[in-house]
Amino acid sequence: MAAPSAGTGLDPVMAFALVGALGVGAQWLAWRLRLPAIVLMLVAGLLAGPVFGILNPSEDIGALMGPMISIAVAIILFEGGLTLDFHNLRGAEQGVKRLVVVGAPLGWIGSAAALHYVGGLSWPSAAVFGGIMIVTGPTVIAPLLRQARLKRRPAQLLQWEAIVNDPIGALAAVLAFEVVIVFAAAGSMGHAAWEIIRGITLAGVIGYGAGWLLSEAFRRAYVPEYMKVPVLFAVLLGAFAVTDYMLHESGLLAVTVMGVVMANANLPSYTELRRFKEHATVLLVSGVFILLAANMDFETLSLLNWQAAALVAVVILLVRPATVLLSLLGTNIPFKERLLVGLAGPRGVVLVAVAGLFGERLVANGVEDAVFLTPFAFALVAVTVVLNGFFLAPLGRSLGLAGAGPPGVIVAGGSQFATSLADALNGLDVPVLITDTNRARLRSARDAGLPVFFGDVLSEAAEHGVEFMNYGRILAVSDNDAYNTLVTTDLGPEFGRESVFQLGRAKQNSKRHTLPATLGGQIFAGGQTYREISSKMLQGWEVRVTLLTEDFGKADWAEQNPDGVPLGLFKEGEGLTLLAAEADWSPNPDTQLIWFGPPREDKQP
Repeated sequence: MAAPSAGTGLDPVMAFALVGALGVGAQWLAWRLRLPAIVLMLVAGLLAGPVFGILNPSEDIGALMGPMISIAVAIILFEGGLTLDFHNLRGAEQGVKRLVVVGAPLGWIGSAAALHYVGGLSWPSAAVFGGIMIVTGPTVIAPLLRQARLKRRPAQLLQWEAIVNDPIGALAAVLAFEVVIVFAAAGSMGHAAWEIIRGITLAGVIGYGAGWLLSEAFRRAYVPEYMKVPVLFAVLLGAFAVTDYMLHESGLLAVTVMGVVMANANLPSYTELRRFKEHATVLLVSGVFILLAANMDFETLSLLNWQAAALVAVVILLVRPATVLLSLLGTNIPFKERLLVGLAGPRGVVLVAVAGLFGERLVANGVEDAVFLTPFAFALVAVTVVLNGFFLAPLGRSLGLAGAGPPGVIVAGGSQFATSLADALNGLDVPVLITDTNRARLRSARDAGLPVFFGDVLSEAAEHGVEFMNYGRILAVSDNDAYNTLVTTDLGPEFGRESVFQLGRAKQNSKRHTLPATLGGQIFAGGQTYREISSKMLQGWEVRVTLLTEDFGKADWAEQNPDGVPLGLFKEGEGLTLLAAEADWSPNPDTQLIWFGPPREDKQP
């Protein structure tokens, strides 16, 4: 990978600060604009690097850049391994095994052939980069799945394939790289094979051993709570360093195995560890991508010609679909799901990072056309992320494999109020699901023909039986204040704290009963408690929907309904907005107001 020719004069500390600001800023802006974050990070890195010359990582950071990227990729893969809880694989085991065992070799062969015959690369470069192209992006897949709201099985297939194939792709590149180097050095093929087998075996053993020992230490309380994350990082870096020393990049396998072991160890502190790792991964993904993009120059970018465009098209439209369809041939997975998985497959930061590392090493060993690896990787990542970001959801809906309409609401706690609210939202075509552990509390919802789930929304049964991708908000309205707080606290990180709501708590205005800001969700229904709402329901109150227009606005509604409690706003094309108790709402014309109010006069006896 060629670097800019001159430094920018930034000292390393300022360079680190700039990378962090650009990376996190690009992710925040992507969230605000609802755009793929990786594309904005690519743009930010190119603007800061080759375009304006503000940042030149090779000069400003120097020799630390390579090790930093290697460690960052290792931590990203470990976090990916932490998501591989085998209990979550129900219904997709066969497909995932096929995509890994059959799909990875097929993808490697197909990608290498496309690189050689379409991209014009030599077989050494094509073999190495073809292995890397097995990798889809786990850090890219997750937000795309949330946005597309795919059904459970195709979403599981895409997510697990991305996580498992990440280290496999890197190791395939290691295998090809070692073979290339052996041929260049005229060494023994048997010796190279032995070194590779030894490195992979030791990486698996060390990764499994580190994960098991750490899990046992955490379970037996040999490590205090406040030291679990530091100890985890120390062991993670140690396992990576030792195995990477034995065979370069085999440390990626070790840390992934370590993450998988810990994910399936049923640790009490697993959720906290995983959330911290997810936060660290956001920073690392941002930093790695900004560094690699800023380290490009116009000479390297000029290598993206018609062959690069043809290569990307062949990979997306031919190699990827053929690999998936052949891998899943003969399984019980419907053709529509196979087609969706085959047309999806965005690449991410691991592809670019590993391509950059091996591209430099191949060039240093005399494989001159390996200079194309980095620009090809950036082109493939940019195109696949943009295509999946804009077309995965419509494709899923057209195949009947994604939620249509606005994201729905999960109402935790069955009651007459929950049924009335759900019925009003259902009339606006907003998906609603009412959950409760008591069948009797779900009776009115079932009688009204509303979707229900009998069980705890936080249980493993809900995790496997509820299509969470179809819902964007959580509303806890049970008669148990502690449970409402638990639900909103536990699901807050997944749905976003701005998307979890609960009823007012009894004694919530008492200083002795005030909860920390980190617990619970936003207060809903004007701060009324379950008892207050239930009492009003017995008096005939109900949830209603009123259209606000230019002629009948917020002030007119408030004048006619002085006791009414606003609950939410719905507008076609914009979706649903739930209103917190203290929210200052100003609706646009032609907005539906969902509100809770006393019985109409024409209904009173």
